[in-house]
Amino acid sequence: MTGKSPQEPLPEAFSWLQEAPFFQAGLQGYSDAAMRIISRRHGSPYCVTEAMPDQFLNNGGKGLKDAELDPEDHPIAGQLMGSNPANMAKAAGILLELGYDVIDLNMACPVKRLRKNIRGGHLLNRPEEAIAILREVRQAVGSSAPLTIKLRRGFDDEQGSEKDFLRILETAIEEDYFGVTVHGRTVLQKYEGPSRWSFLRKLTRSYPQYRIMGSGDIFTPESIFEMIAETGVAAVSVARGAIGNPWIFHQAHLLLQGKEPRAPAVEEQGSVLREHFELCGRFHPENRTRNLMRKFGIKFSRHHPEPETAEKAFIDCRTIEDWWRVLEDLYENTQAGHKAVPPSS
Repeated sequence: MTGKSPQEPLPEAFSWLQEAPFFQAGLQGYSDAAMRIISRRHGSPYCVTEAMPDQFLNNGGKGLKDAELDPEDHPIAGQLMGSNPANMAKAAGILLELGYDVIDLNMACPVKRLRKNIRGGHLLNRPEEAIAILREVRQAVGSSAPLTIKLRRGFDDEQGSEKDFLRILETAIEEDYFGVTVHGRTVLQKYEGPSRWSFLRKLTRSYPQYRIMGSGDIFTPESIFEMIAETGVAAVSVARGAIGNPWIFHQAHLLLQGKEPRAPAVEEQGSVLREHFELCGRFHPENRTRNLMRKFGIKFSRHHPEPETAEKAFIDCRTIEDWWRVLEDLYENTQAGHKAVPPSS
């Protein structure tokens, strides 16, 4: 069982794959349209949405509204999460109608509350149900768009877990899914301990004609290429390492060009924070923007010359005015006369 050869022509949605083998992962609570567009403007050639529950799309209303796309946000994979094959197939059709370029199935999320309804990574413990979803979605989508799947290397470290993983992977190959992104931790492991890159290497050697993409412990641009060299994956999914750090994509491009990446100056950080805030305000109401940008500010603070001071300042934010005051005090070049002025509503 080998799947299609990676040498065959790439679908348009994956035309970037050979020149820039990295992309923005789907990140629950983070990778909204604002974060994705910031990542794109810094060099991510492709992005994945947060996992969208199938029933939110199928029921219409806010879930459907939130799934609408910005013209700048392409190529993009709409990531689906669910446990009922028919509902997942219906939701995939809705994403195609909304203009998504790729449909991605999340069978990796380790959140415990998903266990009750057998969603996300908990499907790795129920391979028959996972396989039924793969087949139903393939039948519904046909050749309309590429399909991908996100997996963890197993539900746990028990002997049968890898066997279940391989059954799901091989079904994806049989059903002509374009590729699979594999996180090197188990579901029970969540984010504790190291990601097992040796498992990724084992997969690429066992399935050399299939596109295995890697995820886990990517926090620097150098680690992107270390993973590729060590494991042979076709591309690297940049997840937590991109939160508050869109520069990782630009830095990766510099490495591809043989150039030395540099850390962003504080004024550049402030400019990107402003840009991110303005995008966030375009897509969300004021209270949501406030909460998101407080959270993102805390993540961005890692790059500030005084990270602990910046982190505490964002933690202490309670209003949008507080947030802009932090931007002015810690990021704006006041000596040059630039003040942080909130965008007009």
